[in-house]
Amino acid sequence: MNDKTSDIENAVSVHNVYKNYGDVEALRDLSLDFPRGQLTSLLGPSGCGKTTLLKIIAGLLRANSGEITVNGQPVAGPGPDRAFVFQDFALLPWANVIRNVAFGLELRGVDRSEREAIAEKYIGDVGLKGFEKSYPHELSGGMRQRVGLARALSVDSQVLLMDEPFSAVDEQTRRKFQEDLLKLVKNESKTFIFVTHSIEEAVYVSDQVAILLPRPSRVSEIIRPEGFRHKDANSIRRDPEYLDIVDRIWASLRTYVE
Repeated sequence: MNDKTSDIENAVSVHNVYKNYGDVEALRDLSLDFPRGQLTSLLGPSGCGKTTLLKIIAGLLRANSGEITVNGQPVAGPGPDRAFVFQDFALLPWANVIRNVAFGLELRGVDRSEREAIAEKYIGDVGLKGFEKSYPHELSGGMRQRVGLARALSVDSQVLLMDEPFSAVDEQTRRKFQEDLLKLVKNESKTFIFVTHSIEEAVYVSDQVAILLPRPSRVSEIIRPEGFRHKDANSIRRDPEYLDIVDRIWASLRTYVE
């Protein structure tokens, strides 16, 4: 889909992408569109190429062939239109929270008062107001992940790439993060691409779930869990359609789990 209509509807498009690591074929002829303003989860067995695809979209890895476009423009490397939320937080240990959150703006040359004002807004949005002067070693894992998310939001990129951002936190914190993510998707009008190993998480947070086959990775199925998206976040996990989709995805993936 390369027509003008698809460019308007899709923030990111991946067309016929191949990626090899030496003799290992990671991605084979993979194509996938990411609708603008929505959250798409990449879901599949370990080693199926989810993070590889995410890094190619980010411009951190180069595909062997194929094309990736963001807002209709080919991706040739990292750019300000995309921000990455890393699994391991990737915070600056010597910088406090507000400096970490404002760091991307600092690199772009935004003056200090403006970048700190922007950082303070997103620190509040992710629930860390009052911790602006704290350092990463003084924060819990969940709080450090919130700092990483606030940093990605502060640079105002239109595409947020999230590599298993909630995997290192406890279950209670993870559920709260999932609820907060639903609010961010609704309020920020950005496009989120979200890698996860959790079927329940993918169905809960996503407008679109792309299921990837084991290496060499291709898209096996795209699911749009629409029926319960309008419901209160606390009601989704009890919705029959939510439970049916979770069971259906597990049935399709269990063959590939050793």
